[in-house]
Formats: sequence, C-alpha cells, structure tokens
Amino acid sequence: MFGFMAFKFAPTTEINTPTPQAEVNWYTWEDAVAANAVHKKKIYIDIYTDWCGPCKYMDKTTFSDPQVVNYLNEHFYPVKFNAERREPLTYNGTTHVYMPFQNRGYHQFAASLLEGKLSYPTSVFLTEDLVLEQRISGALSPVKMHKVLTYIAEETTKASPMPWNEYQKQYDIQYVQNRQKN
Repeated sequence: MFGFMAFKFAPTTEINTPTPQAEVNWYTWEDAVAANAVHKKKIYIDIYTDWCGPCKYMDKTTFSDPQVVNYLNEHFYPVKFNAERREPLTYNGTTHVYMPFQNRGYHQFAASLLEGKLSYPTSVFLTEDLVLEQRISGALSPVKMHKVLTYIAEETTKASPMPWNEYQKQYDIQYVQNRQKN
C-alpha cells in the first residue's frame, strides 16, 4: 500500500480530540463534483453495499469518530456511494448504470473506480482534478483512517513526500505521545 508515495509528517490535529455529535457531511457524487468545480478539494469515496458487515462497522466506528469526521469534512468532499445503486450516473459524457449480475448486481461507476475488483468497503481517493490517487479495500479503523487521510491530504502534494512506511512510524509515535498527554 502506498508504495508510490512519500512525504513529511506534520500532524495538524491531535488524535482522539472529541467533538460532540460530529457527523460526516456526505455528498452525492454529483454534488461533490459541483462543489469541487467551485472550490478544489480532494474527493474521498466510501464504496459500500447495504449488506456489507465491514461497511456497517466503518459507519459505526470510523465515520462516527470525531477526529475522522472533522478531518474528512475539512479536507475532502466525502462521498458515500452504494455499489448497488440502481439510478444511472452520468459523468464526463458517460452514463453509468446498474448491471444485474447473479442475485445482486453492481453499478458501473463503482466497478470503474475499482477496476472491476468489487470489494466492500473500498476507500477511493481522487485528486482535486478528479484523478484516481489511491484505493484501499477493507474496513479501516478510526486510527488507520485518520493516518491515511492525513497522508493523502497533507503529504502526497509535497515535492518530496515521506515514504508511507516512514510516515506510519512517525504518525504512530505522535499518536502514543498524544495519548500519554491526555
């Protein structure tokens, strides 16, 4: 994971700083693209299904964690996209539709973002110019999600980003130091 990226560690917030009743400001894909046209930000897409247990885990833990919520809302246009959505979606002149398959089916837009490897949940990160930056399949804990979010938002844009493995080490050291303070 992140083998192609590098950056420096400079956390902008402390870990686990609670904020009462924080919620992710989820956008539809269409609304995120429109907002991005006015004010450029990276886009985070949570590709999920209604029946996915790990997706529900992330909703209950990761996406309700104040640190993750605040960071997502500030630095990204967060999009929740159901991979089994029935409504068509038109983007860049292409209309993506629901494709029945066996007992369920999938939406072509989700399949295109995941290069046909339908795995839920998958976190997809797009640049400000709507170019695929990173995909991470599987559920992410709040700490892991915050680590990834800060890396992608703060480090991948730097001229000499720190390698992911080094970033993880420094983030973990900072995390322990912040926990000891609290």
